[in-house]
Amino acid sequence: MRSARLEMALDTGVMRLPQTGQIAVYHPVAGDDLSVLPQGQVRVVTPFKPDHASFALQGYRMGGEGPDALALVCLPRAKPLAYALMHRAMAALAPGGQMVLDGQKTDGIESVLKDLKALGLSMGEVLSKAHGKLIVLDKAALPEDWADRDTEIADAFWTMPGVFSADGADRGSLLLVQALPAKLPAHMVDFGAGWGYLSRAVLAREGVKSLDLIEADSRALDCARKNLPDDRARFLWEDATTYKPPKNWSGAVMNPPFHVTREAEPALGMAFIRAAHRGLTPDGQLWMVANRHLPYGPLLAELFHKVEDVGGDGAFRILRAEGPKKPGRSDKKS
Repeated sequence: MRSARLEMALDTGVMRLPQTGQIAVYHPVAGDDLSVLPQGQVRVVTPFKPDHASFALQGYRMGGEGPDALALVCLPRAKPLAYALMHRAMAALAPGGQMVLDGQKTDGIESVLKDLKALGLSMGEVLSKAHGKLIVLDKAALPEDWADRDTEIADAFWTMPGVFSADGADRGSLLLVQALPAKLPAHMVDFGAGWGYLSRAVLAREGVKSLDLIEADSRALDCARKNLPDDRARFLWEDATTYKPPKNWSGAVMNPPFHVTREAEPALGMAFIRAAHRGLTPDGQLWMVANRHLPYGPLLAELFHKVEDVGGDGAFRILRAEGPKKPGRSDKKS
């Protein structure tokens, strides 16, 4: 869909590529086709590890700094993050540069366009195609309150716009913290650690000597570093579903995500569970929270010797699994 709008914008002259200079592409997702852009000029900026890995594998230059002759902002669903990206992209443009904003209607492009028009910005024709819009804007100063910044929330935690549960800990994490025992295994891991809410609770438990925080969103991980000034913590910008530790952990916690799009995708949470199964010692323990409607129970019973409910409420269940089974074992105990 994005590639169709980009191609049409170039074919109709709504958007023009610079002959020289950098083209910054902010927050594209794996699967986005950027081939209409000259790859030698492109630098891709994304905080999400799987997306970063996808574009790096294609040979794109990752990260870097402005000035840029052109910036393409791929609209994220979180509106505060969208504003922060636009502010960042505009600030990095060279004089005379342009910013291209592209997004789906389901991601709020109509609302953002309305806000941009209200600022009286200089923009070209708005292109509509494939259930989305593409907007070209001249370099301009955007409101300073759109800029990306750390935000302090309850209990002295810091978050950033667009990270998961940026306004405070979600209900599932709160319940999981309440269910954790007073003593935990020595070498722990937090799969999908976010900005560190669960991790702080883990480090407060007796017996914990080390904790690996695995998080795919580098922005959330930066917040976790600020929230957890603890020498026992190790911060890993990795995809939790594929990361392989140099040494297995003795305990794990997780509040696995189950949304990539707006639809529930239990496969993502299942991949987190399989990662815990691979990464735990033979007597390792897993504590996790999940919505009650998600079908994680059978998989846990398949992969662990003991599985039990240890808390929750009407919407969430807290599960404890112990003793990862060796590959090939089919006995089930729950």
